[in-house]
Amino acid sequence: MEPDLFTAAAEERQEKDPSASPLAVRMRPRTLDEVVGQQHLLRPGSPLRRLVGQGGKGPAGPSSVILWGPPGTGKTTLAHVVSRATDKRFTELSAITAGVKEVRAVIDGARRSSGAYGKDTVLFLDEIHRFSKAQQDSLLPAVENRWVTLVAATTENPYFSVISPLLSRSLLLTLEPLTDDDLRGLLRRAVADERGLAGAVELPEDAEAHLLRIAGGDARRALTALEAGAGAALDKGEREITLATLEEAVDRAAVKYDRDGDQHYDVASALIKSIRGSDVDAALHYLARMIEAGEDPRFIARRLMISASEDIGLADPTALQTAVAAAQAVAMIGFPEARITLAQATVALALAPKSNAAYLAIDAALADVRAGLAGPVPRHLRDGHYRGAEKMGHGEGYRYPHDLPGGIAAQQYAPDGVHGRRYYEPTRYGAEARYAEVAERVRARLRGEGAPDKP
Repeated sequence: MEPDLFTAAAEERQEKDPSASPLAVRMRPRTLDEVVGQQHLLRPGSPLRRLVGQGGKGPAGPSSVILWGPPGTGKTTLAHVVSRATDKRFTELSAITAGVKEVRAVIDGARRSSGAYGKDTVLFLDEIHRFSKAQQDSLLPAVENRWVTLVAATTENPYFSVISPLLSRSLLLTLEPLTDDDLRGLLRRAVADERGLAGAVELPEDAEAHLLRIAGGDARRALTALEAGAGAALDKGEREITLATLEEAVDRAAVKYDRDGDQHYDVASALIKSIRGSDVDAALHYLARMIEAGEDPRFIARRLMISASEDIGLADPTALQTAVAAAQAVAMIGFPEARITLAQATVALALAPKSNAAYLAIDAALADVRAGLAGPVPRHLRDGHYRGAEKMGHGEGYRYPHDLPGGIAAQQYAPDGVHGRRYYEPTRYGAEARYAEVAERVRARLRGEGAPDKP
């Protein structure tokens, strides 16, 4: 690091009084061996191991890396471990406050350091997705010529938020959400460790389970909530962080919900069945339980998209559009605002007219295919555009619907084995009533019955 006068003073104060720093900062790992989770990135010979411990000299030095993962999974932590362990010059920038001027200053300093002292530079750039294309372009010469080794962090998909030339010159390392076991070990270490709470309080199982629920795979959130609960317990003169004290401290009730157990599937099932049954209030209740328990909003959005097709279908063709739009919005904004989008979609789906006709239709068609009722494609429907197709009679006798009144040609489309079978049986609910009338009229015309429709 290259701290200024104020940063150095703050660090000196923190060394003299560790409690001046948040618990999440105090418990930040000092070595790669202390890092919780992400073991797939920390194997011997991995880019991070080589960057920290193997010098990175020679023709096969470590590449620049882009760390992509949800908040609280260790991106900044890994960068700080590099800063403590490497003998390289370490500089940190945040894309929130830095611009091209600051980037160029770092690059110029790196070139001077390399030329004058033979010391390489590691640049940690947080929130790289906030850089514009021009700002990211300014990094290219330094990364390509290895004037700096870039360690960039982002919570956004880098294939959309990082320019292709920079991606191609870096290794993309994906961080996974921390598991409950990862967080459990971290919480217990924080309770006992001298850098943490130093055994000043005890954490019973029910309070620990609540911390895991509200953390949602985010280590920073887990430690922040633990610190709040510990402070509340000590203020009361208690040695134990009870569930009630923890709930008061973090202002969140413990929801009986296990994201990896039966409750996960039971509550998700109840949400979908309440939507199917048009009980909007019950659906919102189960949605609230899932949100409060820290359920992944993308999982909820996926279930709503399935419900829109399985239970509503063409009775309200806008239902799927609503669900897909909600899923896209959720992926972009995340919690807490995503709760509003999910609620809007849930209400729309619950109150929409219902039809499972499309769901039953595809399953019936699949059943016939699996039973061997496929058969050859009728000769007049086969592709006649390649050499030799005409000699085999492909396309011969095909009637072009656009040349006929009403745009419907009375000819056989299905293979012989399933000709005349009906898979789609529309309901008379909502907008599907119109499809039911259209389907009957079109089927009659395909059989050659009735007068031709007007163009």
